Amino acid sequence: MTTTFAPNHPAVPVAGSGSPLARGGAGASHVTCYHCALPLDGAAALHAEIGGQSRDFCCAGCQAVAQTLHASGMGHVYDGPVAFAKPIEGERRTEAEAVWSTYDLPVMRERFVRVRADGSEELSLAISGMRCAACVWLIERALSRVPGVREATVNYATERARIVGDAGAVRLSTVFAAIADVGYEAWPDQPSARRTAEARERRSLLIRLGIAMLGMMQVMMYAWPVYLHGSDIPLSQTRLMQWASLVLTVPVVLISARPIFVNAWRQVRHAHVGMDVPVALGVGAAFVASVVATVFATNGGHGETYFDSVTMFVAFLLAARYLELRARQSAASGAEALVRQLPATCRRMNAASGALEIIPVATLQQGDCVEVRAGEVLPADGTIEHGATEIDESLLSGESVPRARDVGATVLAGSYNVVSAIRVRVTRVGAQTRLSAIVELLERALSDKPRMAELADRVAGRFVAVLLGWALLTAIAWWWIDPARVFAVTVAVLVVSCPCALSLATPSALAAAGGALARRGVLVTRGHAVEGLAAVTDVLLDKTGTLTEGRLRLLSIETFADMDAEHCLALACAMEQAENHPIAQSLRAATPHAMPLPTLTSTANVPGQGVHAMVEGKQMRVGTQSFAAAQYTGQPAASIRYGETPVEEVPPAAACTSVWLGRDGQPLARFTLADTPRADAPACLAALRAQGLRLHLVSGDAPETVHWWANRLGIDHAVGGVSPEDKRAYVRKLQAEGARVLAVGDGINDAPLLAQAQVSIAIGSGAPLAQAGADAILTEPRLLAISEAVSIGRRTLRVVRQNLGWAFAYNAISIPLATLGWLSPLAAGIGMSASSLLVALNAWRLSRAK
Repeated sequence: MTTTFAPNHPAVPVAGSGSPLARGGAGASHVTCYHCALPLDGAAALHAEIGGQSRDFCCAGCQAVAQTLHASGMGHVYDGPVAFAKPIEGERRTEAEAVWSTYDLPVMRERFVRVRADGSEELSLAISGMRCAACVWLIERALSRVPGVREATVNYATERARIVGDAGAVRLSTVFAAIADVGYEAWPDQPSARRTAEARERRSLLIRLGIAMLGMMQVMMYAWPVYLHGSDIPLSQTRLMQWASLVLTVPVVLISARPIFVNAWRQVRHAHVGMDVPVALGVGAAFVASVVATVFATNGGHGETYFDSVTMFVAFLLAARYLELRARQSAASGAEALVRQLPATCRRMNAASGALEIIPVATLQQGDCVEVRAGEVLPADGTIEHGATEIDESLLSGESVPRARDVGATVLAGSYNVVSAIRVRVTRVGAQTRLSAIVELLERALSDKPRMAELADRVAGRFVAVLLGWALLTAIAWWWIDPARVFAVTVAVLVVSCPCALSLATPSALAAAGGALARRGVLVTRGHAVEGLAAVTDVLLDKTGTLTEGRLRLLSIETFADMDAEHCLALACAMEQAENHPIAQSLRAATPHAMPLPTLTSTANVPGQGVHAMVEGKQMRVGTQSFAAAQYTGQPAASIRYGETPVEEVPPAAACTSVWLGRDGQPLARFTLADTPRADAPACLAALRAQGLRLHLVSGDAPETVHWWANRLGIDHAVGGVSPEDKRAYVRKLQAEGARVLAVGDGINDAPLLAQAQVSIAIGSGAPLAQAGADAILTEPRLLAISEAVSIGRRTLRVVRQNLGWAFAYNAISIPLATLGWLSPLAAGIGMSASSLLVALNAWRLSRAK
């Protein structure tokens, strides 16, 4: 739902001023509606007694809304700022105001504010906390009071707001404060010239597609009666339908097909014959012949028209190109998706005073000291100067478990600080960071990636050259045989050989295959992905988040004292109750909900070590062995419980995470946790092997862990401890040996791997960049869809070959017949349409595949 605060309907309330002048109070220089603030004509205004005062309204709708609000106790919304949610205030407000003020700096305004052609400024915001249309009205009402704001539009469905204001008059901090006053949070939605251009291109193509579709439907209404009952329809009515078809086809040719003719002319000027040249030739020839036939028929001659074929071909072709455009655009935003992982601001320590100041990340310099609190993303590469914590680097390194980092440890931009606040001395900023290096690597891989051209594109140049030469020879020959038939025979040759079927052979099959894949949970984002799947010989898979769930599971509990496993688990769960660490989450998940938890006192977290607390006067600790069970000397465990996991399926120690529970330094229990395999991983790998594909497991985890998983899952080739660069090099080595590689991954660290492979699939729950750099996205957590995608790709390639074979066979038969004069232009048009229909129906079989 989108509303603005200049509506013309009372059902969409807007932000009117809360002052007496705006409500038509005493002393007003002009009268406005009490509800929507629109100017009123005094003679036409409605009046009602509301809240003990006489109010003026522009219509009965505004009057009814105002009366309803007052009757329900919500009349205070007209008296000033009001929040449907709790406003941001107190210490949180003070900290937020410091962040807001940074957005008024020139470097931030240039990043987030766009200057429009009329000199005004436009700002896009993302807003959280909206629950209904009333929230939209309230936010717009608050924004309307911000000085300098001309227009504000809030979209409830997308949770976005667009603000237009006078040049330099709107302070971003004031905008954020106004929204916070009514209980909502907002932050800039960074404008992008690329996204704007993509939206404009999509809109233009959709308009042209809509015109073509409407023209096709209307023209076919006139064409079918002539095809079925032409001899029974009076000549005058036939001519009327021809002229109506002409009028309807002109917009399709001049508007919908205009880019096709422009591109074809550009290709001819540069001595390059692409697919647009034969397409433009077919459309142009059929249209010109139809126009000539219509005009001559009006003057007493006789001719046939092909307006239905023209509109149908243009509509089908634009539909296929729209699908290709959406796929191309969704795959082109990889670098931007990754850069957006970084925060816009950070806390820098002032070298002189030692105080913290909030500054834009763009102004950070090497040597600065920044504070990064728990739950925040690191803004730059650096080393820890103070504090200890755990850093989640899964998006960069592929490691599934956060790692402890202490003073002197290196941390990377884009990593997530999990446990506690740290101070970091910046060593690399901007383009020098590890994050930017991965972006550059991705862009280079995308540009170097081999592109498999469509088979139709490879033959289009030769086909159109032969077609033009053949049509010219036909015209010369018939000039000597029968000059009166030159035009009709030449047009028949051009129409019957129109590359409709050739042009639709590949796009229609790819579109049908894309639909079949989407129903199986595989969203194709690049046009060549289906053809690439058909030629795959090797499959590379990441471990964490791909073959495994990427979350820890409790495998065993070993007890060393008088406390049994259940009580040890309850105690550890109670101590980790307030933590948000993946290990804490796993322990809580393994604890039955009905299990009573002990009472703790003096609970405290020691970053990088664990948690300690007092239980019945004794100090309990849970965490690392050195922290919780320093006096462990290798004594045997009293009991071992593996739950539902067979002993042979328990990973080696290097692939597991151990958490110790201790009492006064003595071990009580050891909890063993490990990653969780996806349930359908074995079935998926078995299906891929049955298709004759070689499987490779390449991961950033420890080599011992990777090899154990490979042996368990039956993967012959496995490599562990590799960086994103090493993954890409592994793919290039396989490609140098002639392999056609399908890569499957989920993290940002997999993006270069996905980009380098001939075809790639990203797990839909993974990082946005991995999805942006992939050729297809697995939208459902079902690995079997990967093997199904390979199968559909192979079937699609067979259908494409069948379509191309039919297209060439059709032309090989029909062109000689037309050349000999045995096919009229009407028969040629029917043959052309029938050929295209057959190709489309054959491709449609892919969408019905079981």
